[in-house]
Formats: sequence, C-alpha cells, structure tokens
Amino acid sequence: MPVAEQKKPGDMIEGYRVLKEIGRGAASIIYLVQDPKTKQIWALKHVEKTEPKDQRFLDQAEMEYKIANKFDHPSIRKIDRIIKKKTNLVSTKELYLVMEFVDGISEEKQPPRTFEKAVDIFYQVAQALAHMHDRGYVHADMKPNNIMVTSGVAKIIDLGQSCEIGTVKERIQGTPDYIAPEQVHRRAITPKTDIYNLGATMYWTLTRRAIPTALASQDSLVGSREDHMIEKAIPAIELNPRIHPKLNELIMQCIEVDPEKRPESMHVVADRLNLILGILRARGGDEKH
Repeated sequence: MPVAEQKKPGDMIEGYRVLKEIGRGAASIIYLVQDPKTKQIWALKHVEKTEPKDQRFLDQAEMEYKIANKFDHPSIRKIDRIIKKKTNLVSTKELYLVMEFVDGISEEKQPPRTFEKAVDIFYQVAQALAHMHDRGYVHADMKPNNIMVTSGVAKIIDLGQSCEIGTVKERIQGTPDYIAPEQVHRRAITPKTDIYNLGATMYWTLTRRAIPTALASQDSLVGSREDHMIEKAIPAIELNPRIHPKLNELIMQCIEVDPEKRPESMHVVADRLNLILGILRARGGDEKH
C-alpha cells in the first residue's frame, strides 16, 4: 500500500516533529518523533487508506490500539493514543498510532550471544505473553523480529495480529517460518498458538534454522500441508549440541503440531524457562551458543 508523501526530518505530523524514519510495514511507515511541548520521544505509526482493500490495514491498526491498552506489562510496548483523519466526517482515511519508542535492536538482527542471555529473554517474553493470555488475548505473531532488546530487557513491539482467545480468522495471518498449524488451517487461535510461535522463535535463535511449518512454501502464504504431512523438526540439540537438554526438551514440546502435546500454558513455559535459567547461572551461564 503506497503511503502518501514521506515525511522528512523537521516536518510536522499532527503536532509532532519528525526526527527520522525508523521502519516500514506492509501498510505503514513508522517515524521517530518528538513532542515539541514536552520533549517526549515517540514512535509514530502512519497508516493510510488509498483504495477500498486497504480498509483492513486501518482496522488492524485500530484493533492494535484497543488491544494494547488492555495490558500493563513492562515487556509489552504501550500505545499512548490514536489519531484518526476522516473524509466527509464519516470514514477514516488515515490514522496514526503514538507508540512508546523502544530504543533497542531486534532479536532477529542481533541474537543474544550466550545461552543465559537467550533464556533470560525467552523468559521475559513468556511472562509478557502469559500476561496477555490472562487478559484474554493471544499475540499470534511471535517471532525474533517482534522482540526488541535493550540492555538485556526484552519488549514485544507488534500487536498487529493480536486477537481474543478463540478467534477464528478469515484469512491466514502469521509469519511463514513461525506460524502454527492452526493459523494456517484457520482454526481457533489460543494460547497454545503463542506457545508454538515462541517455540519456533527459540529454535531459530539457538540454531539459526527455521522449523518446518504447515505452509507448503516458506516464501508465501499460498499452499499448505495438513497436520500429518508436516515434517518433524530436527531436535534443536542435534543442530547445536551445546543446548541444555532441558531447554531442547521444552523447545521441541512447544513446536508440537498437536496443541494438546504442547505445554499446558505459557505460565508453565515461563516457569520451565526460569528453572533452566537458574541451572545455566549456577554453572556460569556465559557459554556462547
């Protein structure tokens, strides 16, 4: 979706001064901006409707704002406000999300260098996801690129595909290398979906390999495999023998095709990660992976 007129440093958007562009999505541009009055720095996400089919991007951004405001967790990015621009005082043509600026690097761009740091980040993310589940929502797109890390502190930055527990989506949504079977086959999205996505994230972080998923092609959302046809992932410990056996066991359970075989809840995942973190710290914990 083409977004109108890209803003340059110094330009003003809805009362905020543009400092620079910091990201682009499938339907958005994100700017680093400053409030001239308070000097507060924000990330400003701009989404614009240029043709009828773009309505879903506006709907998704509005839902992201509504969902984000249901959480109060240090590892989930906050969205301060939404600004809507209407045409004919009726339909929304574009909108802006004023979001907490997270000054960090994604786990995808800079994976943690040691097992202790990696497991600590996984633990923080699992706690944040458990918080979401407790409030009745699922993230539904957990992946390394959606985890920002600043001085060892992790934060989930994208709630664009989040939904209520039990939602059945009309279209396939997710990232091919991390997507759960139930997402591909448009079954109900549950906390077990986040467990799978996080398991795939942990697997990639420690092996740099993506797991086989239900998508027949990892390059598109076209074509899929039935559950019984999904190739079983090679145990993470076989690709990286330095992975602790308990961590390998947890990862492989999280990416089970059958949700019933995955850990019971994200609280259980977090508790097990905390236990593994304690083991790693007891033996030094600074081993590189």
